[in-house]
Amino acid sequence: MDPVSMGLLTALAGGAGGELGRQAWTGLGELVRRPFRRGGAVGPEGSAPEGSAPEGSGEAELARLARDPGDAAAARALSVVLRRRAAADAEFEERLRRWDEAARRVSLTGGDVHNSISGGTFSAPVIQGRDFTGTTFGTSSADG
Repeated sequence: MDPVSMGLLTALAGGAGGELGRQAWTGLGELVRRPFRRGGAVGPEGSAPEGSAPEGSGEAELARLARDPGDAAAARALSVVLRRRAAADAEFEERLRRWDEAARRVSLTGGDVHNSISGGTFSAPVIQGRDFTGTTFGTSSADG
């Protein structure tokens, strides 16, 4: 698996993306805290069986980045731990891949929308907003 982008990690840790960014960051924390598995084995209290876990689950690195979102070394360390853990745990790798795909869709830039219309005559509805997805405009052939 490709490492999770350090820019994405620092942006989410710093609160970028508004509510969706916060949810993505929370989701990463939940994923990191899941018990480590290797070949389906789980040790006592959800820990990795002895000798099977890579160094760290990522919790310490996640907390360090949360404390200082601008710390590039903390973002790099978290990215490395996530990559190592994914390489050793197929279920974690799949969940991390899905998390990464969803997190990359969070807009990390400002979300302000300022729409205005002035002058002119409009003969059709005007739709204003931001980030339209899966929207079609027009009439269907059934409408005649």
